[in-house]
Amino acid sequence: MRKFSLLSILVLFIISSCKQDVKTATLAVEKGIPIEIATYRKQHYSQINYNLTFDIPERKDEKIKSREIITLQIDEISQPLIIDFNEKASYLKAIKVNDKPIAVTHEKEHIIIEEQHLRTGENIVEIEFDAGELSLNRNDDYLYTLLVPDRASTVFPCFDQPDIKSTYQLSLKVPSSWSTLANGVLKEKTEEGDKTIYNFETSDKISTYLFSFVAGVFEEVTQNPGHFDMTLLHREDNEERLEESTDEIFNVHQRSVTFLEDYTAYKFPFQKLDFATIPGFQYGGMEHVGAIQYRQSSLFLDKNATESRKLGRARLIAHETAHMWFGDLVTMKWFNDVWMKEVFANFMADKIVNPTFPEINHKLQFLTAHYPSAYSEDRTQGATPIRQYLDNLKNAGTLYGRIIYNKAPIMMRQLETLIGEDAFKEGIQEYIKKYAYQNADWPELIAILDTKTEVSLAEWSEVWVNKPGRPVFDYSLDTDENNLINSFTIVQQAEDGTNKLWTQLFDVAFVYDNEVKVITANIQGKQNQIEEVKGWKVPKDIIFNYDGIGYGVFPLQQENITAIPVIKDPVARAQSYLNLYENMLNGTVAPTEVINVLRDGIAKEKEELILSLITGQLQSIFWTFTSDETRNQLLPDLEKDLRKELYKEAAPNIKRTIFNLYRSLAYNQSGKELLYALWNKKETIKNLNFSSNDYTQLAAALAIFGHEKSDAILTKAVNDITNADRKKRFEFMQASLSGDESIRDTFFESLKAPENREKEAWVLTALGYLNHPLRASSSEKYITPSLELLEEIQLTGDIFFPKQWLNNTVGRFNTENAYNAVQTFLDATPDLNPVLKAKLLQAADPLFRAQKIKH
Repeated sequence: MRKFSLLSILVLFIISSCKQDVKTATLAVEKGIPIEIATYRKQHYSQINYNLTFDIPERKDEKIKSREIITLQIDEISQPLIIDFNEKASYLKAIKVNDKPIAVTHEKEHIIIEEQHLRTGENIVEIEFDAGELSLNRNDDYLYTLLVPDRASTVFPCFDQPDIKSTYQLSLKVPSSWSTLANGVLKEKTEEGDKTIYNFETSDKISTYLFSFVAGVFEEVTQNPGHFDMTLLHREDNEERLEESTDEIFNVHQRSVTFLEDYTAYKFPFQKLDFATIPGFQYGGMEHVGAIQYRQSSLFLDKNATESRKLGRARLIAHETAHMWFGDLVTMKWFNDVWMKEVFANFMADKIVNPTFPEINHKLQFLTAHYPSAYSEDRTQGATPIRQYLDNLKNAGTLYGRIIYNKAPIMMRQLETLIGEDAFKEGIQEYIKKYAYQNADWPELIAILDTKTEVSLAEWSEVWVNKPGRPVFDYSLDTDENNLINSFTIVQQAEDGTNKLWTQLFDVAFVYDNEVKVITANIQGKQNQIEEVKGWKVPKDIIFNYDGIGYGVFPLQQENITAIPVIKDPVARAQSYLNLYENMLNGTVAPTEVINVLRDGIAKEKEELILSLITGQLQSIFWTFTSDETRNQLLPDLEKDLRKELYKEAAPNIKRTIFNLYRSLAYNQSGKELLYALWNKKETIKNLNFSSNDYTQLAAALAIFGHEKSDAILTKAVNDITNADRKKRFEFMQASLSGDESIRDTFFESLKAPENREKEAWVLTALGYLNHPLRASSSEKYITPSLELLEEIQLTGDIFFPKQWLNNTVGRFNTENAYNAVQTFLDATPDLNPVLKAKLLQAADPLFRAQKIKH
């Protein structure tokens, strides 16, 4: 007994020592928000409220004096209180903790408050500070916050992670001529000299990246399109756009709410649904609770807008409204699952617009909206899985891209098809109800959906969600002496050479003289025998993925590609064009052969969505996958054919789509003459009406194409713009359009300063002008410095900017010199951030392929 007692004491001592070591081990403070710090805070901090006051001066070069009171519960005092503030320490003026002033300790983007200042239970931290500037988007007479994914801490001190949901009490003191919009309902408005103070009610419980306010000179419109009042702030001054768009903006929001309440079986979950349109906004939209922000040009359309643009507006609004449930109500735990909110927003947007646009073929719309974009990244050496690893929120912005916005909805549609629509909807309703106002991750959703099907969703998800890439299909067809099918086998292999196999469903069509016979292929392994076709006659053609649901590169009967423009089923026709393009990129078909098919298709096509697809393909092949010599040989006949199409009788939307292609490539003399005549209004084309933006774009095209009067054209273009925001935009880009190389060089040099990259949408358009293929010989020198800026751009730019920067630099070239510059950079930077390297490989994929297939 005595030995046992001593042993017990020793064991208890060791256990006690271990516990003490764990308790006293201080969390390592690093830049960004490491997962270890985030995990600890989620476990021990709760009931957080931010009381924020911002005193915003009229001049954007003056500091914004701010005050904050953070109230929180702490259940254990074993670590310092770590508050994120990604600004200089000098911005912090004073800190009080539980009514006692303390010295400011700011290390590696965090405020550190030692344990002796804290207590178990309620703690109150008061901070006086100057608001950080990085994410305030300050303009001369307006500003707006944009804080996704980890940018809240660049404005004010906070716990900047998605799984700590908090409430906010906000007060804004702004110039008296300004309006405001925020997450909470306006409580009261008072005047104080030449300022107005807006006090807002306590917000709903939300993640930091969803905190938002807009303030500035805006017009304000309030309507009740159905269930409750909605308010719009905007800076649009074009009467035609206002008349054409304002009511529809409200109505689409209402239709989206109505659909989502029904689909989720959950009422609209927040205090209000207001929105602001921002000139030059970085994204299409951002789903801030109660205060959605949109790019102004995406919502305000004129009477000449095509159905595609109207559909795009409706999908954008539906997407951001869907986020109120998917992302805002139920939020991912960590940003490795950011794709979940995006896939559901896109997936629901596609469902919402169906009743909104009954004349649209929505299967076709889904195909053309998602597949080309998904393939553009998934085919590359930089392909990433839908769900990626993330160790620190400072890298969260790099996870965004076409995979999560476009492959993920394709995956989700396959999942819905696998489970069944009703069972899938039932699972989503259960998910929303269970995790409302909380956080959830992908495995928790899969656990719910797994109960709705006999298929192992964990295995299915491993390939579709956790791995990158796509399958390449082939087939074998054995026949007997009577030309009847003995066996038909579909074979798949991973494009990247791995052993991944995709479970999916898609239709295969057997084309005969007088009929098309369609069967559904259930692909579950490497070799898939299709028994239904045994005994059928050998067809004239086999069209794979006839219903457009399958994902991958499919076999192509090269002798039949000229028949693609006359395939009757529009989804099958669009899928065939898409598959033809992918086969061209893989070297199966020559670019000039594809151009011939597309030219024939453009002359025949009456479906706007398909016409948009194939005109985009032709433009891409023309500029990227043909040599200068071939391009110059193709242009005279191509320009003549497109001009002929413009003067034919056609619907305005068809004519507009063809004109956009014509304007993009008519750089020969006859093309420039027509564009100039249209720009100076000496020529008109029936059913083709131009807005002020169209005339500005014509001026830009004429400058790029080297029209002899380019300087005068650009000067007049600036003077003709009446909207102040649009005028500033064009003035910013004017140097990138100059025919003087030295002026363009100076403009590029200016982009090395972060303050000159703040208007990211302007910068990206200007880069496109600067690096246009016709200017390749003079712009190749920008490639290396553009790549050298990449890591800085990732730190200072918004989430989409690094990839878009790459798309508009290396992505604009097809030359051997450009290829060598990229390869040299990759060789010289073996330690480049892997995610940024993946983005570079994605953007450079057309350049790489052009070296192999360019004719």
